[in-house]
Amino acid sequence: MTCTDIINKLKDCSSQKYKENVVRMGIPEENSIGVSTADIRKLAKEIGRSNELAFELWKTGYHEARLLAVLLFDKKQMSHDDIEYLMGDVISWDLCDHLCKNLIIKMKDYDCFIREWSQSSETYKLRAAFTLIASSAIHDDKLDEDTIDEYLMLIRECSVYPHEHVKKAVSWALREIGKIDFCNNEKAVILANELKESGNKTQIWIAKDALKEIENLVKVEGRKRLISAKSKMGQSSI
Repeated sequence: MTCTDIINKLKDCSSQKYKENVVRMGIPEENSIGVSTADIRKLAKEIGRSNELAFELWKTGYHEARLLAVLLFDKKQMSHDDIEYLMGDVISWDLCDHLCKNLIIKMKDYDCFIREWSQSSETYKLRAAFTLIASSAIHDDKLDEDTIDEYLMLIRECSVYPHEHVKKAVSWALREIGKIDFCNNEKAVILANELKESGNKTQIWIAKDALKEIENLVKVEGRKRLISAKSKMGQSSI
């Protein structure tokens, strides 16, 4: 399929309901087609990997074409400059998270983006840094204690940013670190309580949001990470 064929296919799958959802996230109506994530993933499987086609789709400016493009990129063929180029076009939290969770986190050097973007003044690069921290805490089995401590330091430093899409990602990163194991849970809870006691309004919000999840976790046999004691599985382990 050509880029034009794919855009026409996306338009065939569109609905007003999904288009309204996209527009509500701040995507200009002229850049919105209105296609469900399930349909986008299904189409990606039909097309297969192709960086050339993915970049063509990305450059159309359509939100759904960019979501699809992310799923078509071959991570082995992506350079640092390619990722910077893509992030420069991100104007919504869902595309930010989609790009991080489906492409960047799978790259060998994803951690360099965390360090760079945590120092950025751009909203979605900042959010991306903490989306990547959250994703690494969930999926990276090779994450060592020094790196986790560095991530906690970045959480502390960036917990002052009041933008809703940044503070929610910072809280998310803190929560996911707190679920790795009891040692890191203790570190996350200590940091959250420090932010709660001596932080500004944004830091207090992050602390309270994180503590709701990480204050009462348990270890369940067969599960690598800690889970809520209030969950059905968690209650059965008590």
